[in-house]
Amino acid sequence: LAFILPLFMVLFFGYAITWDVEDIRLGVWDQDGTRASRELVQVFEGSGLFSIVDRPTSYAEVEEGLSMAKVRAVLVVPAGFSRDLKADRPVPVQLLLDGSDANTATIAQNYAGALAATHGLQVRLEGRPAPPMAGAETRIWYNETLESRNMIVPGLVAVVMSIIAAMLTSLTIAREWERGTMEQLAATPVKGVEIVLGKLLPYLVIGFFDMILVVGAGILVFGVPFNGNPLLLAVLSILFLIGALGVGIFISSVADSQVFAMQVAMVATYLPAILLSGFLFDIAAMPVFLQGVTLLIPARYFVVVTRGVLLKGVGVAALWPQAVAMLVFALVGLTLATRIFKKEIKT
Repeated sequence: LAFILPLFMVLFFGYAITWDVEDIRLGVWDQDGTRASRELVQVFEGSGLFSIVDRPTSYAEVEEGLSMAKVRAVLVVPAGFSRDLKADRPVPVQLLLDGSDANTATIAQNYAGALAATHGLQVRLEGRPAPPMAGAETRIWYNETLESRNMIVPGLVAVVMSIIAAMLTSLTIAREWERGTMEQLAATPVKGVEIVLGKLLPYLVIGFFDMILVVGAGILVFGVPFNGNPLLLAVLSILFLIGALGVGIFISSVADSQVFAMQVAMVATYLPAILLSGFLFDIAAMPVFLQGVTLLIPARYFVVVTRGVLLKGVGVAALWPQAVAMLVFALVGLTLATRIFKKEIKT
């Protein structure tokens, strides 16, 4: 669990979760059949973004291809395409999309618009004329190729460590109760805070090693850049791990069995880390109530840290709010673990 599971999760989710869409199945209905129309089709075919898999000859066949999911989009080149192009008139090229998969449809529409624009056309999608190019030049920072893995993997590091840290320590004290060794531990003169620290520190070392492991996998396997300060990431990772491990010990102190402790740890960390940390879904797009709830999710702050250090290369000046939040979280986690453990010792 300590060494294999985090690496497995990063590799599995890193490959499985992606928003990059390639080889979109495309149908082409070329009603013009001229050299100009064939050149346009070749632009789509040669881009590597679309794969032409169907050649319908009527709107009935177009509808059948979309409804049966044979294709995700259909490019319709109207008759008179070459004539209008030579006359320098707007050419109403049509792109029909399968909107049942909204993400793919949106990406396909953007791809098609960009390809048509680079081909020097004024494109009309779904019967609406596209505005002429304004001559703006776009430049993307921090993830120039817009690869989804560069965004997913740093966030995934935060999510995986949140889950692993809480799960590991959630088993420690529960295991003592199941084995009957807690009474012997309670009879020693060791203070509760010392026991908590004794349980926490070994897993802090293991967690930090796991952190190095998953970050290294992200860099070596997925090619994620590391533009920031490794020491800053290490310090903030330790703060985050202390808080997450403290929550695990708190759960372990309350639970009376390892199975129950693991179940509680998974529910308390997995779903919030996936859904409310900003890892997959933009927090700003959530309802106001849920945005408030995310403030209580430690993974939210660590996602900002990992993306900021790995992708943007920012420093303390940009990440100090997250550092303060994780420091508070660490103190609260240790306090809760220590107090609840003392109650268990007394009983």
